[in-house]
Formats: sequence, structure tokens, C-alpha cells
Amino acid sequence: MMRTDGESGRRAGGGRAGGLRVDAQRNLRHVLSAARDVFGEQGYGAPMEEVARRARVGVGTVYRRFPNKEALVRYIAEEQTRWLTERAAEALAVASAGEPWRGLEGFVRGSAASGSGRLLPPELWWLPPVADRGAERVPRQRGSWERPGDGAGGAGGAEGVVESGPGAEGAPGGGRPAGPAGGERRGAAELLGTVGQLVERARSAGELRADVTVADVMLVIAAAPPRLADRERQEAAAERLLEVLLRGLRPGA
Repeated sequence: MMRTDGESGRRAGGGRAGGLRVDAQRNLRHVLSAARDVFGEQGYGAPMEEVARRARVGVGTVYRRFPNKEALVRYIAEEQTRWLTERAAEALAVASAGEPWRGLEGFVRGSAASGSGRLLPPELWWLPPVADRGAERVPRQRGSWERPGDGAGGAGGAEGVVESGPGAEGAPGGGRPAGPAGGERRGAAELLGTVGQLVERARSAGELRADVTVADVMLVIAAAPPRLADRERQEAAAERLLEVLLRGLRPGA
């Protein structure tokens, strides 16, 4: 399973000469991993205290790396957006090579398995999925391939990351947030645009229902089965849910 917590931790540590001490780097990796798990399970409304508890550090350690909850939320959301955009681009290459359904299905399966769809920025769920569908919005998300940060690097230095933007409480499960900063909006728009190309190729090839939209695909990758104590049953439930949802995207479903 892919993990690049070390890279994510280095980026989150900022650009100081000498970088972070070994123990500080370790704590930061634990905080980021715990944040992905907690926010993936409970949504971005989960308290920082729960992140600290999962990371087995004091809440003060979390705040030393991230000045407020908004900074941590932005960091996680942006890394997930970048990672999913990279996966969507890879899937588009498969689709462009003449296998549109395999490209789309691979993207959906990998994204759903990683849990990244449940960690996308709150604003994405109100952005137009494709430029020419002005009024369409991706429905609001509820509420964890391996995640990026468990995957790709972070969104910038954690010391002072996110200098502006809406409060974290407007995330999945909370109220609608204020408008995103320009960079965040561009990142989300790039992701939705790439997924839009995947959808269009599969639809044009007759391998996707004509009424399926980018919004539908994003809902599928954000879907999660009930959490079960038994790991095998949890994995089986997740696989079954995904199979049912993918089948519903196909023509004739």
C-alpha cells in the first residue's frame, strides 16, 4: 500500500533551513495520518482534540504545526485534490488509448478505496463540475489505492499554511462555506474538469449512461458503507457497495 508520509511531513514542515527535528517530523506524520483518518470518518467538523488523540500527541503539538483547525483542513483537502487530479489524469490517458470505461472504472475504484473522495475541499461540492454546465453543482458530501499524504505531498508549509479562506466547520456535515481562495478553487476546477473528460469519453463510447454527470461520479467516490468492527466484513461491504454503484453507471442499468 502506498505511503509517502515522509514526503508529506517534509512539505508540511515548511522551508526552514535544517528542517524539523526527527521527533518533530515523526509527530507531524502522526498528526497528518490521524487527521486523514478522523476527517475521513467524521467529516471536517471533527474536533482537533480527536486528531491529537488518534495521533497520540498533545493538542498543543497539533497547534504548533497548524495555527488553527482551518489550516489543517486546508492542508488535507488540498493534498487530496492534487492526488485525485493526478489519478484522474492517469485514468484519462487510459481512456484516450481506447479504453474509456477501464479508465473511468479504475479511477472510481482507486479513489473510493483510498477514501480521498471524503476528504475533498468543502467548496468543491458547490463548484460547477464542468465549465459549460453553469447551474450544475456537485452535491454536498457526507462526513477514508492509499490516500495521498498517506500519498502525494502537502499543500504548502504547515507553519502558516492557509492564510485565508472559510472556516473548517463548513466542511462535510456542516454548513455551506464561504468562497474558496483562488488556488483552492483552481485545484478543484482542474479535478472536476479532468473527471468531466473521463465521463464524456465513456459516454461517447456508449459505455456510460447518458444521464450520468460528473456530480454522480464524485458522489460514488465519496460514498462509504457503514463502519463495521470486523475488518473483513468492512472490506466486503465496501466492495459490494462499489460494485452496485458502478453497475448503476452502466447503460441499461
